[in-house]
Amino acid sequence: MREFRFGIDIDGTVTCPTSLLPHINKQFGCNLVLDDIKEYDLTKAFPVNEEEFYEWYRQAETTIYETSPTQEHAKMILSELQQRFELFYISARGKNVLDCTVQWFEREEIPYDHIELIGSHEKIESARKFEVDAFFEDKHDNAVGIHEELGIPVFLFDTPYNREPIPEGVIRVTNWQEANEWINKLFPLIESVK
Repeated sequence: MREFRFGIDIDGTVTCPTSLLPHINKQFGCNLVLDDIKEYDLTKAFPVNEEEFYEWYRQAETTIYETSPTQEHAKMILSELQQRFELFYISARGKNVLDCTVQWFEREEIPYDHIELIGSHEKIESARKFEVDAFFEDKHDNAVGIHEELGIPVFLFDTPYNREPIPEGVIRVTNWQEANEWINKLFPLIESVK
């Protein structure tokens, strides 16, 4: 049995934070790039009726999730991590997209021990329930809240929409390789003494 368990967000953490943009640009006639997204709420980045946006999103979400590219090095690093740690994905996605989410993980060959779709951004209780020892996230307030409530390290994947100040214990990383370097510092491999 692996000694530690990691909680991992999916969208913007395992998938590229730009995953939604081609879909938004096509649907709404925009030309958004990641640097245009200064807030987690995408409707703040371009003129759109929120109700219209979320109605479209509900209809398009399966297609969006099925076609989301992975972050660079995510597959390689997560495959290495699974040899030492349990990988529990905790996502704000709803249970209605569980099948397409699991299919995406299998098609992309992203390793997992458990996938929990909670249908909300309130991840603290799930992180507590699954007793995770660290968390990987791209949403600023989630990262701060999880760290402050549970006292565990949280790796915040840097994007233009999460650049507010962070407390010590929330570690801003730019990619999975940098996250892996921190993991190796915080969770050193302990060789068994014979």
